[in-house]
Order: sequence, then structure tokens, then C-alpha cells
Amino acid sequence: RDRLAQLRSDFTANASHELRTPLASLKGFIETLQGPAANDEKARTRFLGIMAAQSARMARILDDLLSLSRIEMKAHVPPAGMVDVNAAVRAAAHALEPIADDAKIALTLHVEGPLALVRGDEDELEQVFQNLIENAIKYGREGGKVDVTLSRRTAGPRQAGRIVVAITDDGPGIAEAHVPRLTERFYRVDTATSRERGGTGLGLAIVKHILNRHGGELDISSKVGEGSTFTVVLSAADAEAGEKNPPGHGKSRSQRFLLNDIND
Repeated sequence: RDRLAQLRSDFTANASHELRTPLASLKGFIETLQGPAANDEKARTRFLGIMAAQSARMARILDDLLSLSRIEMKAHVPPAGMVDVNAAVRAAAHALEPIADDAKIALTLHVEGPLALVRGDEDELEQVFQNLIENAIKYGREGGKVDVTLSRRTAGPRQAGRIVVAITDDGPGIAEAHVPRLTERFYRVDTATSRERGGTGLGLAIVKHILNRHGGELDISSKVGEGSTFTVVLSAADAEAGEKNPPGHGKSRSQRFLLNDIND
């Protein structure tokens, strides 16, 4: 109970700090524009640009806080839908292509093949992959590459296998001491760089909570100077689940066949 109270206290303090900084900046610029710079067109143009950036930062933080809150409310409710992980990964990657192009990052997908069905929430799983791919683009090497690879791990004949999605970049890497704390709320390896690139410090916490709800795992491996790999592991849906909850009309036969391929 004491630990829970401490966690809540820390979260409130961190959230307040994250919002207080841009709010103080906005307040200062507003006061300047109302006073000394009221008739300074050059200063007004510059300050309005900074104010827009700070308000956008607050909006991102609030969006992520609300997202985290919604996920936590459903933490103990197992997802009931069926999701093709191939499709979820492609949708996430395609949404991020403009960001990759701007950073001159070569974003490569290796996710072709049969359906990779899991029991889950489609929007939440897309959010997982979007957060991880976006991080790889933002914190990877400019002009570098990001590879997204889906593979399958088979299990026993009556056991579900695993769907594995690995997101790998060739960026600066992360020191070993930071890796265990990366999914903590508001934890950042480099605060200045994270804020400069639009990070809120909540992306990996959201990933962790979604995967917990889905019974999945997140493995992080990194080496300074060589890049990082974030690996998502999910339980493949069994053939019976595929029959009861097809993710689309007119696809039941192929789903059963492909699920058998996955699980054999």
C-alpha cells in the first residue's frame, strides 16, 4: 500500500513538472507580448512560434496521459477481438513513412506471409507498433535504417505459438544501466533530446501496459554505438479461436489453414 501511494505521488509530481514547464513558458511570453513587445512585430512572430510549439507539447502530454488512463481502466479486461499482426504492423509503419522520409531513414518491413492472428484490440496493438517504430525513427541515426521483422515461434501441437515483431535501428544505442527503466513513466535517457524530438516520456509506459493487457512481452536489447532492438512477443491465436472470431467476412477457411501452419 505504501509503495502504491509512493508511485501515485511520484506520478503526480512528474506529470505536474512536465506540464508546468511549458505553461510557465507560455505565461512568460504572453506577459511579454502584452507589455514590452506589444508593438514589436519581429518579437511577436518569434514568440508566437515558440508558444505554438509549447502548446503542442502540452497537447501531446495530455493525449498520452489520457491514453494511459484508458488503457489502465481496461487492464483486467482481456481483449476479445482477433487481430492480424501483419496488418497492424503495416498500418503503423505506413502512417510513419512521412516522418521516416523527413529523417532520411530507410524504413523496411519484413512482414509478408500468412496471417499472424492474435487475440487482441486492433487499435491498441497498432499503437504499440506505432510507438516503437516512431521511437526507432526519432532516436535512430539520421540517414540510417529501421527494420521491422515479423516471425513465428512454433510450440507443441496443442499449444499456441508466438508472434514476434522486432523493431531494430542502427542508432547510438542505449547504455545498459538505462534499459530496465525505459518503460517507467516520464523516464528519459536524454531529457533534452527527447523533448526536442517531441517525446513525452510516456510512450514505452503505454506499450508496457497494452502488452500486459494482451499477455505479451517486451524485450529490449541495445549496445552503445550499434543500435537497439525492441521485440514484442504475443501468443498466436489457436485454430478454435480463429473459427469463432474471424477478423473478416469470407476468410474463415484460409484463417483456419494459416493458423494450423502457425501452430504446427
